[in-house]
Amino acid sequence: MAKLGVNVDHVATLRQARGGREPDPIAAAILADLGGADGIVVHLREDRRHIQERDLKLLRDTVPNTLNLEMAVEESVAKIAIQVRPDKVTLVPERRQELTTEGGLAVTEHRERIKALIRAMHNAQIPVSLFIDPDLSQIRAAQKVGADAIELHTGRYANSRESEEIEKEFQALLEGAKLAHKLGLEVNAGHGLTYHNTQPLTEIHEIVEFNIGHSIISRAVLVGMERAVREMKALVSPLSSKI
Repeated sequence: MAKLGVNVDHVATLRQARGGREPDPIAAAILADLGGADGIVVHLREDRRHIQERDLKLLRDTVPNTLNLEMAVEESVAKIAIQVRPDKVTLVPERRQELTTEGGLAVTEHRERIKALIRAMHNAQIPVSLFIDPDLSQIRAAQKVGADAIELHTGRYANSRESEEIEKEFQALLEGAKLAHKLGLEVNAGHGLTYHNTQPLTEIHEIVEFNIGHSIISRAVLVGMERAVREMKALVSPLSSKI
């Protein structure tokens, strides 16, 4: 049974649009927990476009399950992570002009920087996951730099429309997950996943967690956070939803 991590960044995005206090990502995280989320995911970007340091600290004090901090390979954010002590960090690429994270981390190109940051996190007893494309060379590199886990970037799969293309991207994720598992890495997956395209990926049994944000928050606008999370949890882990 796969776990579900719920990303609440877009709740903070809506709050920042007006510069007020509502909606509150901490309240959203609590409702996500009530809906069955196994963890909460937030991305503390360098430009602080949505999640703020205060949010992260309050979430650390509030979230009863796993808190996963997404962050760039940057020393300033690493210092914050070490202070707050999330349950794990996920290193992601970050460009200021992008709307959301585009593509996976280039581990082979930034090996030494990533290795140094992983070492700092491990010294603080914080496990590290790397957000990477389902590229076999990147997966091998993730293992070599000392990562504990990877999160497979599912964007190409999610954006595919033709059946042949979907199958091609599914197979890439399957092969990547199997290799990562063989190398001793925990395998997670996320990006662009929705209520329509997530369930097929549950057939990849090496994937232990799906991290989903935009689709859940979009549905929550219409049906409420708790229900939106419960419905997604039923897709990624149907047996647990019946217990």
